[in-house]
Parts: sequence; C-alpha cells; structure tokens
Amino acid sequence: MTNAMPDHPTLPRVKEAFADRRLQATEFRGQVALVLDPEDAHEILRFLRDDPGCDYKLLVDVTGADYLDYPASTPGRFAVVWVLRSLTHNTMLLVKTFIDPSLDTAGIEADPALEVDSVCDLWEGAEWREREVYDMFGIRFRNHPDLRRILLWRDYPAFPLRKDYPLRGRGERENYAIVDRDDA
Repeated sequence: MTNAMPDHPTLPRVKEAFADRRLQATEFRGQVALVLDPEDAHEILRFLRDDPGCDYKLLVDVTGADYLDYPASTPGRFAVVWVLRSLTHNTMLLVKTFIDPSLDTAGIEADPALEVDSVCDLWEGAEWREREVYDMFGIRFRNHPDLRRILLWRDYPAFPLRKDYPLRGRGERENYAIVDRDDA
C-alpha cells in the first residue's frame, strides 16, 4: 500500500492478510479504492466477503472503464471495478484491477489479455453485471457460467463503450431494418 494510506477500516486488514501482494489504495471524493493485480483479484475479493472484520456481503456493482488517452498515468488501459458494501460495518469499498489489451481494440476478436476471474461463485448477482462488462468492453470473465452478450445482439461487431469506438457508430443505425407497427 502507499505511504499515505487513506483512512478506511478495511485497508489494514487486507494489508496484513496479503502483505506479500502488490496493493495500492486511493481516495477520491471520499471513496476509497483498493487497486490490485488481476491475478490476485478473486482471492482478495473472497477475503473481503468472508473475513468477519470486512464482511462485504453485498456486491453493489461490477463495471468497467476505458482509460484510453487518460491525462494521468494508469497501470493499464482497461479497469474492472467491483463496488462492495458491508451492511454490518456500514462501509463501502471499490476494488479495482487494470488490464492491458494485447490485440488491436478496434476488432471483435477475443483478446486473451482482457480477462479476469469471475466472481459469480462469490456473489450470484455478479452474473448479469459481468455479462454487461463483457458486452460493452469485451472484457472476459474466466469461469463465468454463461458469458454471452446481454444488451446487444450476438453478432454485434464491436464493443461500444471502448473509447476507440466511433461516437456515431459504424453504420449500425443506417443499416438497421426498421420495423413499424404494421409489420410487427
């Protein structure tokens, strides 16, 4: 963890339990984020859920972020963020991991570098949230029980929340067959 560790009751417990891991903590506008390596994410998230001193039983959200052309330096282009809540301790924690693509991100092919472990075995509610991150960013979740598109059709040719995706799309609106009330 960094020397200027944010004041959060969970951070010392994680630092003690995972002293051999590379961890960072940041705070922005009162929200504390624990930044960790992708290969450590599942194990540390399990600890945060199961440890009585942490007790993060509620997975609020799983989301992604694209840091392409971000003004500050980041450890990777894409981030997966888990938002956790402990109702027992009335605390909230963001857990973030960064990953870098190994292929051109303009395409649809599966990039083996854009993959993290699924947390569906820890929180059942993660299933749809992970599918949404996959659908919008192309980040795959290892061991997900049903990883397929959830918002777009199966053969959609891109991942629209990537920052290199054109704002006006790639012709989807112009080539989309319009169905009016009489045809339905």
